Amino acid sequence: MSPDRVYPDERSGPFLEPPLTFTDRNGREIEIRLYEEGDRESLTEMYVEFDPADRAQGIPPSGESRVERWLDVILEDGCDVVALDEGRVIGHATLVPDGDEGMELAIFVFQTHQSAGIGSRLIRALLGHAASEGVEYVWLTVERWNSLAVGLYESVGFETSNVESFELEMSIRIAQTESTG
Repeated sequence: MSPDRVYPDERSGPFLEPPLTFTDRNGREIEIRLYEEGDRESLTEMYVEFDPADRAQGIPPSGESRVERWLDVILEDGCDVVALDEGRVIGHATLVPDGDEGMELAIFVFQTHQSAGIGSRLIRALLGHAASEGVEYVWLTVERWNSLAVGLYESVGFETSNVESFELEMSIRIAQTESTG
């Protein structure tokens, strides 16, 4: 673990593992499941069409070739779940190894599907999957002015662990899931 990164003593969860289906606040049937190679084209399209105003900290990158290169990196060793509406990827959450014991979280929900309850379900499903894979420590950075995102992360169990000039670092320690088999 990074000596500078602080994680809570208490564990959060347990979280449900994907797949799961629910009706969002706008009445749409949303499926959340593990990322599959066949999702790549739809995932790329989501990021290429992503509103530049919704980009944070330079991600997702703009332009198809940059999106493709970025996805090559994060999908290689990451832990990924996607949210689908009528078979189209409209959300993606990923955990990327940080070189220590932790994993860095990034989540994106397409602008037409934001504020509908998808983000929290996507994060929870990702954390459920991560716990089943033995992941214990997860962290993220968020722009401190982004109160909606900070509130979302806190609702899932993330705690502020470090404050930089314009970013908050938040972390969570995940409760390990019990085997159901």
